[in-house]
Amino acid sequence: MVTDKTTLYDLAILSQQDGQSLYDVINQCRTAGGSQRLLYFFQHPLADLDKIRQVQQTLQLMLEVQLGWTKRITNGSILVIEKYYHTPFDDIPGSGSDISGWMYKVFHGPDFSLVRYTVEHAFDFVRGMQELAELLDQPTAPPILRQHIDAIRKLTQHNVLQLVQQAPKARELSIGQQMQLGHFFRYHYKLQMQELLDHYFQLDAWYGMAQAMKQYQLRFPEFVSSDRPQLCAKQLYHLLLPKPVAYDLTLDEQGNFLFLTGANMAGKSTFIRAVGTAVFLAHLGMGVPAASLQLSMFDGLLTNINVTDNLVRGESYFFNEVQRIKRTVQQVTDGRKWLILIDELFKGTNVQDAMKCSLEVIEGLLKVRPSLFILSTHLYEIGTSLQPQPNIRFAYFETGVHNDELSFSYQLKPGISNDRLGYLILRNEGVVKLLQDIPGPDAG
Repeated sequence: MVTDKTTLYDLAILSQQDGQSLYDVINQCRTAGGSQRLLYFFQHPLADLDKIRQVQQTLQLMLEVQLGWTKRITNGSILVIEKYYHTPFDDIPGSGSDISGWMYKVFHGPDFSLVRYTVEHAFDFVRGMQELAELLDQPTAPPILRQHIDAIRKLTQHNVLQLVQQAPKARELSIGQQMQLGHFFRYHYKLQMQELLDHYFQLDAWYGMAQAMKQYQLRFPEFVSSDRPQLCAKQLYHLLLPKPVAYDLTLDEQGNFLFLTGANMAGKSTFIRAVGTAVFLAHLGMGVPAASLQLSMFDGLLTNINVTDNLVRGESYFFNEVQRIKRTVQQVTDGRKWLILIDELFKGTNVQDAMKCSLEVIEGLLKVRPSLFILSTHLYEIGTSLQPQPNIRFAYFETGVHNDELSFSYQLKPGISNDRLGYLILRNEGVVKLLQDIPGPDAG
């Protein structure tokens, strides 16, 4: 699925600041290498339905066998192994003889200690990989997982590695056998060890995804085969909120454009991000934060949420809004299925100009039937002009006012909002009084 950095940051899938991102929440990997592989997944969401379903099957299998997951492999062990190949050593004996092992200890003491320490960690890593291959070798293992299982078994079948099966720990081997393993890992197994590490990082990334699904009780979505885009969510919520409100949403060819209104703080931006992150997670092969989600495959996901100006290049906020919309239009007219999320279009110009520009953009995008659109706006007035369009739907977040106090239900309702609450918020926050209390130029 095509996306870009702007979208990943708009939806807080990745974060440029210190704030928590979706990646941070999902990252339950045990090692830094697994985390890096997971980051790659996030930067390259899947575009093939068969691969998505295979990842779903892989995660389901890992959830079923998670109690048997090896504890032998740690991030510390991997760091020790990687450092082993970048550290100079005096020649390590490989005969397996205890005499040569003891001589190496006597005459090369510091190297002997480091080799022996590394062998302990490499021993546990290889043994752990053998255990993982055995654990995951289930009838339900999909091809995408099976290739890693078969590769691990092939890489750990060397004759010297039979020593790993002779004792529960490396220190229970003879000193000659320990040096033999150190010699083998150092001079004959470097490329194979790197391959083995790479397989583990892939498994660890999937394991982290499975653990996140368990922790946050995520459910696998159902992909439907369709030439036209569709999305039907029940009790969908935003994963990054501590106390989220759930939404129901249906978009399809008959109503592929949602015109969303409501006051500031009513929940529009959160809703848009909840939809975007759920669709994104679905295209990773993960579960989603919803009671159920049915959707078609999307070829791309683009947002227009956090547009900024560029002082260095002399570009205004409005100019950058226009450029983002231009790129979006160029993308969605290619006949593929896109999900486009737009929050508060054309904030960088005056109201009359914004209304004219917004209406032009929306009427143009309504012609694009192979994609789904959600657009939020404060420009409620243009909704009247859009109502005759057959494929647009209107929804809003209601804001209650009681004794000049605001209340937000965060519930999505059909229709167009009539809230005009800007001045009330300004007054409730004491800004109006502060302005009124400013002494005039003739005071005093």
